[in-house]
Amino acid sequence: MKWALAAAVLSASGAALAQTAEPANAPADEPATLETVSVLGSRSQPRSVSSSAVPIDIISAEEFRNQGATDALDQLRVLVPSFNVSTIPIDDAASLIRPANLRGLPPDNTLLLVNGKRFHRAAVITFLGHGLSDGSQGPDLSVFPSLALDQVEVLRDGAAAQYGSDAIAGVINFGLKKLREGGTAEVFAGQYYEGDGFTTQYSAQIGLPLTENGFATLTAEWREADATSRSVQRDDAAAAIAAGYPGVPTPAQIWGSPEVKEDFKFVANLGVSTDSVDFYLFGNYAKRDVDGGFYFRDPTARSGVYSNDGGQTLLVGDMTGAGGCPTIALRDGAGNLIPYSTVSAAVSALPSNCFSFLSMLPGGFTPRFGGKLEDSSIVAGAKGTWGSNWHWDVSASYGRNDIEFIIYNTVNASLGPDQPDGLYFRPGGNTQTEKGVNFDVGRDFETSFTAEPLRLAMGAEWREESFEIAAGDAASTGIGPLTEQGFALGSNGFNGFSPRTAGTFDRRNWAVYLDTEAQFTEQLLLAAAVRHEDFDDFGSTTNGKLTGRFDFTDTFAVRGAVNTGFRAPTPGQANISQISTVFGGTALVDIATLPPTNPIAALKGAQPLTPEESVNFSLGMVWSSGDWLVTVDGYRIEVDDRIALSTSFELTDEERAALVASGNPEAASISEVTYFGNAFDTTTTGLDVVTSVETDHFGGTTTYSLAANWNKTEVDRYDANFINEARVYKLEESLPKTKGYFSVNHQREVFHANLRVSYYGSWYEDHLDSGVVSADDGGLPIYEGSAVIVDAEIGWKFASGLYVNVGAQNLFDKTPGDNPWGASVAGAQYPVHSPYGFNGGFYYARVGWKF
Repeated sequence: MKWALAAAVLSASGAALAQTAEPANAPADEPATLETVSVLGSRSQPRSVSSSAVPIDIISAEEFRNQGATDALDQLRVLVPSFNVSTIPIDDAASLIRPANLRGLPPDNTLLLVNGKRFHRAAVITFLGHGLSDGSQGPDLSVFPSLALDQVEVLRDGAAAQYGSDAIAGVINFGLKKLREGGTAEVFAGQYYEGDGFTTQYSAQIGLPLTENGFATLTAEWREADATSRSVQRDDAAAAIAAGYPGVPTPAQIWGSPEVKEDFKFVANLGVSTDSVDFYLFGNYAKRDVDGGFYFRDPTARSGVYSNDGGQTLLVGDMTGAGGCPTIALRDGAGNLIPYSTVSAAVSALPSNCFSFLSMLPGGFTPRFGGKLEDSSIVAGAKGTWGSNWHWDVSASYGRNDIEFIIYNTVNASLGPDQPDGLYFRPGGNTQTEKGVNFDVGRDFETSFTAEPLRLAMGAEWREESFEIAAGDAASTGIGPLTEQGFALGSNGFNGFSPRTAGTFDRRNWAVYLDTEAQFTEQLLLAAAVRHEDFDDFGSTTNGKLTGRFDFTDTFAVRGAVNTGFRAPTPGQANISQISTVFGGTALVDIATLPPTNPIAALKGAQPLTPEESVNFSLGMVWSSGDWLVTVDGYRIEVDDRIALSTSFELTDEERAALVASGNPEAASISEVTYFGNAFDTTTTGLDVVTSVETDHFGGTTTYSLAANWNKTEVDRYDANFINEARVYKLEESLPKTKGYFSVNHQREVFHANLRVSYYGSWYEDHLDSGVVSADDGGLPIYEGSAVIVDAEIGWKFASGLYVNVGAQNLFDKTPGDNPWGASVAGAQYPVHSPYGFNGGFYYARVGWKF
């Protein structure tokens, strides 16, 4: 394994050297790569490994791919200690695009670039982010085939003054390969030790000449992954089975990774050079189907479907208004379930105008939820020089992320027996579209007060983004005849987007920026950046960054930066409306997530959103000598007015009736509401340590690498009417404060071997978002200790181009401790938000041919 750190002193809006030109003396048929330099951070030439002023992890394509994970999120998780992502088994839309956290901040505090250009965010808003990610709308890192990547750069420093909104925690840049010839074909297969989750992946890449001075690199990947299950039978389901209820699933609820079908990814990277201008074009297309589980609907208790008094009596609807529907008891005087045979006989004897879902689904039901995701983008541009001094870069971009939700094996209870075929609903979907135009110019100026030319860069950027809410089908949004009798309206589990809340919401913004960098002496480097940005929906903001580096010797230097930043609320966060079913501490409840301008949200104190604001400080050192490289970087990130979902507010019967009467019919079955708002401030402090050394041990080249992160977030201020103490505790304690790995990479002739030992510190889970820290008060706290995970791989590369890798992710099948609330609540065998997952060991093989 080869780790490198590089610098980002001055960057601006991602236009920089997006596609670094191939060296003038490079053969026309030789692909250019960046290897140990980074395009992040400077419009001047990319910086080398050891000249960094702020830290960047540079991960080679080989290191990124030589592991058992096939998803970019999981590949980054094991390589970047400050990057966290967990398996999201039952979390509405977050099951489709998993939220990831850099330096303990939400997903939309990290900006994603491709070839140095801003990549669009995803259409999914994380309704259920377990405290830290609640309400975030970040990018989808999973739409790129890893074979297309030349290197991955992770800027671990605030960069909003350089790249604009979303770069508070840092920046991730996917650098694409540039090949004129040759290619690769590969097959991957793997499976968990438990015998499930079988994954197959087929990848292909080809490099083609595009005129005499150009390249066209095309990469495609196709993947499928079976679902996993780490579940135990729920107590309520077991009780229903014991009482004779037929058709109760075993287990009733599946906790595991969802099934991924037809996961197709395609990336094209093209470039042509002339004597004065370089033209570039790159883009992606991806699609996938995801099918996952939801909460079990208990036939003896589920509110709005089977019972509305806690399971004492059966919910029976009068379809015609003729009356005469009797009360049917579900429990006896001691609280025990009455045998199904007795209840069933009473249901069979109901008058023809009376209806109960026990006659349709006597064993309850477990909805299946998923979606069809489609992602595409294209960036086109040109860059060159004016005379011998000025360099310029102009580009235009378009990105779109579209998701269509599906939910089946469920009901719209308010419709009674009139359900859609196959109990299949289309709740609608979301689409995020972004357009941008960018122009940069810069030049170097000879001065009498600097050791090297003063570097100046400036530019302008225009962006437009829109968030579309597509209405669901009639069945998923229908307000049926049984609504007023207490039956839940809409597709149960994930209500469709109603035509009243559907629409397209736009925002436009423009920015100008200026960067300068000066090597005042051979030892002292100083840089500054300033960016002014104006949004048509909430105004303007100006942010700046100062960076410095002082080299005491040829081997030792200190570096630091201070910058201000911001994150603009997205059009999606300002306008989304969704009703979801969640665990409300003791039972399932329907909670509406509403925009701040919605009358229901306003009733509970919602206010228009404003941007988050941040101040980021970093200070570190670099020691490089021979084959050794050691970096230590501390940081402090202060974020004010963080945007997130509020706690849920219960609606009274009077409030519900008033809202329905005022033209909000969906309020009829809403138990609680939540909305987006700016209501708390945090301070995140941390320390990154990265070191590597290359040796000739064991008869070959052996590289030892160590990377570790310590990270702590504290909530400095919060509005107790917006979030509660349980939410604060999750923000501060849900991620391990310490995470790191030690790896050994050995390369000898055709053989290589990798060993990685990862450490995860202790962490906390508020199981099922119970909203209460103490178990004595009805909470479901889980305190999990530290863990060590071992990954191992061996492989061979032959002269013919054939290569074979075999290995195991989580070699010793480490899982979290058993969930103390597993059977008694929802049937999860393990804590479901483990930072290293809960599926256990995974073994795999990769066979390919490079030609």
